[in-house]
Amino acid sequence: MYPMPRAFRPLIMGRHGAVATNHPVATQAGLDVLRAGGNAADAAVAVALTLGVVEPHMSGLGGDGFYHVWDAAQGRGRVFNGSGAAPMQATAAHYRARGGIPLHGPLSVSVPGMYAGISLLHASCGQARRATLFGAAIEAARDGFAATHALRHFIDAQRARLPAGSHSAAIFLPDGEPPALGGVLRQEALAAALAALSEGADFAGLLARGAAAADVPLTEADLADMRAEEVDPIAVPYRGFTIAQTPPNSTGFTMLQMLRILDRFDLAALGWDSAALIHLMVEAKKRVFLDREAHGADPRGRDIPLAMLLSEARAAEHAAAIDRDHAAHLPLKPEQGTGDTTYFCTVDAAGNAVSAIQSLNSPFGSGVIAGESGVLLNNRMSYWHLEEGHPNLLTPGRRVRHTMNAPMVLKDGRPWCVIGTPGADNQVQVNTQAIVALCDFGFDPQQAVELPRWSSSQYGQPANYPHDGDDTLTIEEGLARHAPALEALGHRVKVVAPLEGPCSLEAIRILENGVRMAASDPRRDGWAGAY
Repeated sequence: MYPMPRAFRPLIMGRHGAVATNHPVATQAGLDVLRAGGNAADAAVAVALTLGVVEPHMSGLGGDGFYHVWDAAQGRGRVFNGSGAAPMQATAAHYRARGGIPLHGPLSVSVPGMYAGISLLHASCGQARRATLFGAAIEAARDGFAATHALRHFIDAQRARLPAGSHSAAIFLPDGEPPALGGVLRQEALAAALAALSEGADFAGLLARGAAAADVPLTEADLADMRAEEVDPIAVPYRGFTIAQTPPNSTGFTMLQMLRILDRFDLAALGWDSAALIHLMVEAKKRVFLDREAHGADPRGRDIPLAMLLSEARAAEHAAAIDRDHAAHLPLKPEQGTGDTTYFCTVDAAGNAVSAIQSLNSPFGSGVIAGESGVLLNNRMSYWHLEEGHPNLLTPGRRVRHTMNAPMVLKDGRPWCVIGTPGADNQVQVNTQAIVALCDFGFDPQQAVELPRWSSSQYGQPANYPHDGDDTLTIEEGLARHAPALEALGHRVKVVAPLEGPCSLEAIRILENGVRMAASDPRRDGWAGAY
């Protein structure tokens, strides 16, 4: 038995429903829907809309999302892919001619898919009246919400995306500065757009007019052609559990590969707080990111060998290549042929669950608000590659390779834990660490989300163009005592302050007696609730 790490936030528990999100207002919106008789899918739609208002730098109607559902009545998982495609005018040749893909501005915008995703989620799994799910988001946009430390930090750090005189600067930089702590931030145009959508307004027409006014090359045809897709989850066994994930164009398969490799080692013997465990997990990550680079793409345009990638044989091959005494240095060179996001989860009394993630890509996305719509647009075009032969080569009408993924841990054929995090390339790494803490070491979800963490970068790894990166292992101060041992193994170590590492986990653990344990990460504005 290992000594249990201390958690500094309470573990929230209830017997009926639970919600964990990256903002208290969004968590309350989800709980209100559950208490009013809605199910987990209804609560997820309310949370998704509300987060787009109160966490505007992370997600919203101008972005994308993946929604992984456990349908208790059908006894199966369902994934709703709400990620948009590259506009039909966007070609690799055009961006090569202008020197690359801009990280923000009108040319960084891809077709938003989040609204189509939550609409399909509700139509397929919801039971509450759709219009009622917009209320909290409309109220927060119209009447305003209080600016937090985290929001003020992101606004200050992203001034370059919010140029003076723009719609975005008028909202987020009043008088040229971020709102004061506790200052009320209102988004009246967005409130009007949400109200119109709640009454059945056409999203494509609404956004196309705003995009044209902002010189964004999105056409009404691009937006009207956006169709969310329902697909089956992918899954692997791990320590007597089944770990389910979102399939490509999500790169959730890399997390499953990491766990497949780690399942071949006795992690408990290494101890949850050891340099040997960190080294093994980092080396597994490096191996599977080679596969991500070679195969991560839109499956509608490329045959992705998932059976091979998730096989026991592939895990054995990767495990055998790991040197327990030396760090590998594996730059990502694709075979031919840091962004920001938000995660949330909901569970209802009937056992339905949603593991969800949505994003504008970078903080404040493109920085462009679509005219009078009030909708802040993504900068997801910067995820594309421009090299001929790359699996993720920019192709009009195709969906880009996404770092977003929404895991779910199953045991005995039903959800055991829904968990996930934002954080671009760090997502699958931090999700893996938390799942190992839960499944291998028996930590409760609040302990798992607060544990000090690491993140590994490889040359060529970063999701955003030009995909450069370095070869650094970043660890939080709680792991700093392992730095000498890790450096002796060949890792280039960078130590950051406590809670300054990447990502912001949220989790709900479902006990056999029906109790829901909800946990939130203190690294952002996360908040968990249950009843």
